[in-house]
Parts: sequence; C-alpha cells; structure tokens
Amino acid sequence: MATPIFSAAHFQNEEAALAWIEARVWLNGAVCPFCSATGERVRKLGGKTTRPGLWKCYACGKPFTVKIKTVMEASHIPAHVWLQAMHLISSSKKGISSNQLHRILGITLKSAWFLGHRIREAMDGPKWPFSDPMGGAGATIEADETWIGGKAANRAYGPIPAKQSVMSLVQRNGGVRSFHVPNVTASNLSPIIARHVHEDSRFMTDESNVYAHPGRWFVSHETVNHSIKEYVRDAAYTNTVEGFFSILKRGIYGVYQHVSEAHLKRYLAEFDFRYSNRIKLGVDDVARTDLIVRGIKGKRLTYRTTRGRRPAATPSEAKA
Repeated sequence: MATPIFSAAHFQNEEAALAWIEARVWLNGAVCPFCSATGERVRKLGGKTTRPGLWKCYACGKPFTVKIKTVMEASHIPAHVWLQAMHLISSSKKGISSNQLHRILGITLKSAWFLGHRIREAMDGPKWPFSDPMGGAGATIEADETWIGGKAANRAYGPIPAKQSVMSLVQRNGGVRSFHVPNVTASNLSPIIARHVHEDSRFMTDESNVYAHPGRWFVSHETVNHSIKEYVRDAAYTNTVEGFFSILKRGIYGVYQHVSEAHLKRYLAEFDFRYSNRIKLGVDDVARTDLIVRGIKGKRLTYRTTRGRRPAATPSEAKA
C-alpha cells in the first residue's frame, strides 16, 4: 500500500510518471535520442496496445521513450517506481540502504542495489572539469581530508590499507565537492584545488603542509592548528567541512556500513548532491528529486560497469 508521501499521480501511474520525466528531460519538447529530430518529426504513439510513453521519430523511423540514453535505459523497473526511489534517496539525509529500498519498493535486492547506483550516477555533477570553480570574491572555501574505512578502533590513527582518502572543498553557505584521492599529498590535492576553487576566494584549512603551496593562489589563506587544540580563531576555522564529514561518516558507517573503493566515488556524489541542494539553500525534497531527474540525461550505467572497479581520482585526471 502506498504511503501518503507517494500520493502524487507520477508516483503511482506509469503514464503520469513518464510525462513528468519528459517535462524535465525534454525542456523544449520531445527529442529523438537517435537522430536528434524534434517538432513535427517526432510524434507520440497512442492506442490501447501501445505501451505508455512510446514515441516514434519519422526522420529516422525509430521508436523511443524518454528513458533512452539515460540511466533508466533498458530498465524493467516501472518509471513511477524509479521516481519513488529517487524521492527516498533525495530525502534521506544520511542515505537509504539497498535493503530498505528492496523492502519499500517491492523489488529484488539486486535490483535495488543497481537502482541506487544508477540514481547516484544521476546525482553526480559534470565530470572533470566542473563547469565553474567554487567561491569567488567575498566567498570562503574550507578544505580538509578524511579517511573512509578501516577498523573502527584505528580510523583516527593514520592511513592503513583498508582506508580510502577523501578530500572535500566546502563553500560556507554553499555547496561541497568531494574527491576520492590515492593519497593525501600536495601533488594529489594541488591540481584539484587549482581547478575547483576560484582565486578570489578566502581559503581556510588546518595546519597540514599539503595546503601551504596552494594557499598562496588565493586572496588569503588562514589556518587553524588542531594539534594544539585551536579550532576557531575569528573567521578562521574548518568546522563547516568537518560538519559535512560527520554527515558523510554517519551515512557510510550507520546506513551503508561498508563502501568499497570501487564505489566510493558514487557515494561521495550522493552526499555532495544532498548537501549542495539542502533546505538551507532553498531546495526541498521535491525540488531535489526534480534535479535528479534532470541529471539522468546522457548518462548510462550497466550492471557490468557498475560491478567493475573504478579507480580513484588522480592528478592526471584533475589536470585533464
């Protein structure tokens, strides 16, 4: 039985769901995914025997739906169930497990796992490089690193083989961008900082030497010395990025429990997306789901590639 949160027509009816998705993927009307034809050359097919949301291109002669060339392509899960899953993931601050999606949506655990990864792909921002750097005149960017994984008793005591390094850039009263890096070194972090932080920003870090050189690129670089228990000095602090890390770790350890190196990048994209589109910035659960749907276009993720190993970001990727 549907819960009140899913009472809207596009959460219950397949035709309404596809129409809702079409309005967000095709902003100026239907577009053939095969030949890019528009207007009178593409028409929606009707009739009792025609499946919902089917269109035909009379330029190339091929039938299509809005799911073609998106993360939903070749999926047998109904579109209205996809929208339910998107809403659940977008509205769960610390994430929602595959088991929970499996129970709520009534799909198999394997399908729930794959569905979750495809939605995270839609939540991921533009690939290297991002369209614009963070910050700018009057803005403050905080940078810090953390480690994901390893035994709970050892997480605070330096890298061990099971740990994965993550560096995040957070704009105060703004968004966040997180990066899975091979190691926390200046050579790994500097290209990322150079590409993703505007030179007119104020740059805030802890006392780590890895930020000493890139700190010179900005209007100002202020640090706090955590080793002597200095956490705030006027406007100098990294509490914002550490607050983001607390949300990230509560989700990783409390909800997902374990995230492999191969999939860490997608989980980072999920937490980045929700933090960068939070209520404080004027984005509610409905608007967040809308943004996910707009992000499905032009992305494709198969079960085989999802299962495959995805390497961490490297300096060469950062410079590409």
